[in-house]
Amino acid sequence: MNQKPNMNKTRKIALEEHFMTPGFEHYSQAFTKLMSKGVLDRLSAELSSFDELRLQTMDRAGIDISVLSQTGPGIQGETNPALAISCAQQSNDFLAGQVARHPERLAGFASLPMHSPEAACRELERAVKQLGLKGALVNGHSGGVYYDEPAYDEFWECMQALDVPLYLHPYDAYITPHVFSGHPELSGATWGWGVEAGSHALRLLFGGVFDRFPNLKLILGHMGEGLPFLRWRFDSRFAVYSHGIKLKKAPSEYFGSNIVITTSGVCSPPSLIAAIAEMGADAVMFSVDYPYESSELAAEFIENTPMDDKTRQMVCSGNARRLLKL
Repeated sequence: MNQKPNMNKTRKIALEEHFMTPGFEHYSQAFTKLMSKGVLDRLSAELSSFDELRLQTMDRAGIDISVLSQTGPGIQGETNPALAISCAQQSNDFLAGQVARHPERLAGFASLPMHSPEAACRELERAVKQLGLKGALVNGHSGGVYYDEPAYDEFWECMQALDVPLYLHPYDAYITPHVFSGHPELSGATWGWGVEAGSHALRLLFGGVFDRFPNLKLILGHMGEGLPFLRWRFDSRFAVYSHGIKLKKAPSEYFGSNIVITTSGVCSPPSLIAAIAEMGADAVMFSVDYPYESSELAAEFIENTPMDDKTRQMVCSGNARRLLKL
């Protein structure tokens, strides 16, 4: 990597950019109720915009395409499995309609009723084959159920056959860890969400999901929820404490092949440089986490992080184009 910041506007694709399906606002109340009215009003306007407000924000940041996903927890916040299926269909139909209005600027990740592997598979197939969505974004567990369970092999087989990625987005732990007691600031996006999503991803890895389905692609946001920086330790300690688990590769080798990451919500040049060093330049992708983070700030960060032009182009758009077939 060179050390001279690139001040040119590199064209970008952003993969973790959120919207709100009309009528889904109640799913997000667990965290929106903590926001001031002014912040909530702004977020509501930005989440519901698919036209001037969103597109102008993208233009200022040099973002050519935003890949949209229903803001959390969405369908994973629905406790009724039958209702989750109809809500996923409703959200995906709505999203596809908005994408169709700006097909050169917007793409979408499907919401899935992961309460039932069979239902999730059916909706994924519909969303990809009929609606043209580029994969799925799932907001963590469904009622405390994680997707390394054998029942979900049906779903992973479907996802591998469709050759689309799953973006695993964080949300609250099913049971709040005791260590967070008295510190509510730890349980959400500041810390707890990353721990939850990172642990879920490791369940998939150590549960052998990537061995059974070697072509799967799992996307983790927020600079990989911190996991890329512990690859060496995963190998070292798993070699001692495997508890009888057998993997076809060292744990670190699934990063960059099956697990890829985005920069969403982490605008730190040293973190990005380290993530590229750990994962490889073809496994890291630009994202904002709009509207919860600033598109302009994220664009300034990615433009000013010291890296060569080829690497910058891969991170900003090339890797996303390849992965999502844009």
